[in-house]
Amino acid sequence: MNAPDRSARTPRAVTAAAFAVPVAFLGVFFAVPVATLISTGLREGGRWDLGAVGEVLTSPSTRSVAWFTLWQAVVSTAATVVAALPAAWLIGRIRFPGRSLLMAALIVPFVLPTVVVGTAFLAVLGPDGPVAALGGVLGFDVDLRRTATAVILAHVFFNYAVVARTVGAAWMAVDPAAEDAARTLGADRWTTFRTVTLPQLRPALAGAASIVFLFTFTSFGVVKILGGPRIATIEVEIHRLTTQLLDLRTASVLSLLQLAAVIAALALYRRAGARRGSARTRAGRSVLHRPAGAERWGVAATITSAALLVGVPIATLVWRSFDTAGGPGLGYYRALGSTGRGSALFVPPAEAVRNSLVIGAAAATTALIVGGLAAVGLHRLGGRARGVADSSLMLPLGVSAVTVGFGFLIALDEPPLDLRTSPLLIPAAQAVIAIPFVVRTLLPALDAVPARLREAAAALGAPPHRVWWEVDARLLRRPALGALGFAYAISLGEFGATVFIARADAPTVPVAIFRALSQPGALNVGQAMALSTVLLALTAAVMLLVDRVGDARVGGF
Repeated sequence: MNAPDRSARTPRAVTAAAFAVPVAFLGVFFAVPVATLISTGLREGGRWDLGAVGEVLTSPSTRSVAWFTLWQAVVSTAATVVAALPAAWLIGRIRFPGRSLLMAALIVPFVLPTVVVGTAFLAVLGPDGPVAALGGVLGFDVDLRRTATAVILAHVFFNYAVVARTVGAAWMAVDPAAEDAARTLGADRWTTFRTVTLPQLRPALAGAASIVFLFTFTSFGVVKILGGPRIATIEVEIHRLTTQLLDLRTASVLSLLQLAAVIAALALYRRAGARRGSARTRAGRSVLHRPAGAERWGVAATITSAALLVGVPIATLVWRSFDTAGGPGLGYYRALGSTGRGSALFVPPAEAVRNSLVIGAAAATTALIVGGLAAVGLHRLGGRARGVADSSLMLPLGVSAVTVGFGFLIALDEPPLDLRTSPLLIPAAQAVIAIPFVVRTLLPALDAVPARLREAAAALGAPPHRVWWEVDARLLRRPALGALGFAYAISLGEFGATVFIARADAPTVPVAIFRALSQPGALNVGQAMALSTVLLALTAAVMLLVDRVGDARVGGF
């Protein structure tokens, strides 16, 4: 009898082993909390109350919230694509001094905590901000706070890099020979772009737009701060229902509604990704060139508009953190060392900084381990199984972080999973949010490892674990550093789930900022501005370091 073919079974064993940890981790800290919250809301007297689904979905309040969530996400997505397309052209076609610095700077808004973005736009759009000052010069009284316009502008700022870098990378892969041929045949620049370049960019545009839609449809922190009590997305409404009204029934139905929209957006993203993979061409020569003629004006206009969009909110936030009642100074920063009279916080805000640094490190490390194993498993899968598993790992990006956070409170409150007082709870919640970004960063790097290198190592007698260490691990060091840094930045700013489970005496920086903005008083607003500036500096430093020593695009998107 022949010996069993171990070579055929080994990949399956490795794939199963790689998926074991991610499945267990996401099962406990994602699937169980979400399922528990939804089932708790839809069960009454121990029986399923499925009639609640139709009742909630047809109510006027649900229709109003769902309609606002949908149209603001569509408008935010369209505005982001239009605003970022010139930057994508700049990245994909033009060589200019400071190009690498610009690409690194564009990432910073994407990884900024949503509460920092909301605080920055409060400063920009408020009565003391530059927009009001410009309106005063023109004779208009402008205050855009608590409006849908403010929310849309913040979403464009937040997601600008997703479109610019994703479409820019696709633009770089378009062979310029086809464009040159069209120009030779008499086509002008617009006709060449519309008939030659745009068809090749459509898959990347669709993929980027679907991700932006996903982020804006599930937006929480930005809408919570800028929208005020009158404006709510589904995510914000779930927060209000669970914390203020304790209406788990309606919150559960809204969570299911949001989940359906997320699955649709992910399906579009995967379809666009498949087309993007088949549509890419390898340019025969470098597509980057020095600008000439009218292109110079385009470069100047694009850099200026990007600097205004990205720079004005950040500069205004930093300035407001120094703008004390007695004039420019460090008063608000000194106040971070103590609670002070009238402070909304129970502990000095500086402790929140320390909490975020420690918790973020634990969350990022966890996300790298779990996401790395998931990426290895996906790399070894093929066909439809890979697509299903990949989409499942992306769900934490779109499922309500509020649902996850509140689900922690009601699902992990009794043995054997009584973790309410565990210091592991917040890092676990933040790791759940960061894992999809780790997978999206490491999976393309794994797929790009040449198979011939593994085959050569195996032919020289190296066992499988040695092949992985000498080939895969060496080539993945820079992407892994990038994924770790990106996960750390995401963890520093996570707010939606953390706001539920952070103790009053141990807040993270985003939670401390939100609590300070929720209370009146110049000290609270000043501390929020100072804390936001500190968090801005931390996340910017992390991402600049990632861009220098790591290898990660915008979370792999």
